[in-house]
Amino acid sequence: MTMLILGVDPGLRVTGYGLVEGSPQGVRLIDCGLIRTSDDTPFASRLHAIHREISLILAQHTLSAIAVEDLYVAPRFPRTAILMGHVRGVVCQAAAACEVTVLSLPPASVKRAIAGFGAASKGQMQLAIQRLFGLPSPPDAHSADAIGIALVALSREGVPQQRVAFA
Repeated sequence: MTMLILGVDPGLRVTGYGLVEGSPQGVRLIDCGLIRTSDDTPFASRLHAIHREISLILAQHTLSAIAVEDLYVAPRFPRTAILMGHVRGVVCQAAAACEVTVLSLPPASVKRAIAGFGAASKGQMQLAIQRLFGLPSPPDAHSADAIGIALVALSREGVPQQRVAFA
């Protein structure tokens, strides 16, 4: 069974994504990157830009699912959760328009599975993803989180991950 999962780390300024394929031959990192929006761009236009970029990825690949970081609220930064919720909404809408299943994963579960610690830092996640895929340098923090989300989603969908390779 081969699965292609797009992991998404939603953020209004920076949304990270990681496209990971799991098969009996192992797990491969197909692509990763960032979708950036500018603070001086109107809010609705920023959401539209994120939706457009996610939709382009969906149009280029036949995905098994999109895995997105679950919404969480840091008591000191409630506005961040609200903005993240909007971004999650446009990602879910893009997936629904293409009839792609959306999986939601708690950040602590992803960090625990990838870095071995539920409160792992961005840097620890970057190094764990670099090590898992044998990358020459760590990916951007948002991309690393998205790749981790995709890897955990593959595991939860039953794809064994005994071998990891960079495509």
